[in-house]
Amino acid sequence: MNVGLGLPISDPAALLDWARRADAGPFTTIALLDRLVYDNPEPLVALAVLAGATTRVRVQTEVLLAPLREPALLAKQAATLDRMSGGRLVLGIGVGGREDDHVAAGTDLRTRGRRLDGQLAVMRRLWSGEPYGDGAGPVGPLPARLGGPELLFGGFQPAALARVARWGDGFLAAAPPSWAGGLIETVHRLWKEAGRSGSPRIVTQVNVALGPEEVVSDARTAMGAYYAFTGRADRMVEGLLTTPEEIRRAIGQYADLGADEVMLYCYGADPGQVDRLADVV
Repeated sequence: MNVGLGLPISDPAALLDWARRADAGPFTTIALLDRLVYDNPEPLVALAVLAGATTRVRVQTEVLLAPLREPALLAKQAATLDRMSGGRLVLGIGVGGREDDHVAAGTDLRTRGRRLDGQLAVMRRLWSGEPYGDGAGPVGPLPARLGGPELLFGGFQPAALARVARWGDGFLAAAPPSWAGGLIETVHRLWKEAGRSGSPRIVTQVNVALGPEEVVSDARTAMGAYYAFTGRADRMVEGLLTTPEEIRRAIGQYADLGADEVMLYCYGADPGQVDRLADVV
């Protein structure tokens, strides 16, 4: 079972320390979430910096809200990061559900799913070296892997799960083990029905905070602020895992569900958590 780290967003300048510690430890991936109308670093820019400060770990968006962006430019940005990092980019993609993000981006919340499907067609074409079309040629550079970086899709609705088989390489299951199992089974079924060979890569996610009470309190506060828009922030915070035993149990449960990797998502800002979590895994 591979284990990665979701990095906290409260202090962008501290992320270099987090990334270097993770690169020196047992972790396979570092990841950043995406929002527009929020106090977080833009993930592709931040991950480009972190890729330059590391040599081994994958750099992952978890998830990038693609409908907020223009597809040709996004394809170019992702291909550049993938190529310059030696193929270490994992592009986790979702549609986003915050209306204020779409207001700021000038996009329509109601059509975000259809917009994403159109974007994926454009990006896959450009990543294969084909012309953009309509009088415009290819948009380089080519990514490290012809056809584009590894694509994972997050989400819970049927359309999101179907995109894994249609466009992607795997699924990001940001759900507890009790709920993730059904989502994973559906993804495998849709993958088979689409005639895809092999199996989708399954990446799961759990929120953690490990350390003294002030570290846990910091994480709870940050989580509460981030999920306030859902109206269920208290419930999300209640699911935070704060002991080695809880974290090991969750990793084992995801392994039993057939996950290939579990992302330990950190909201607390203390980088000492990297070393504590390394001891756990």
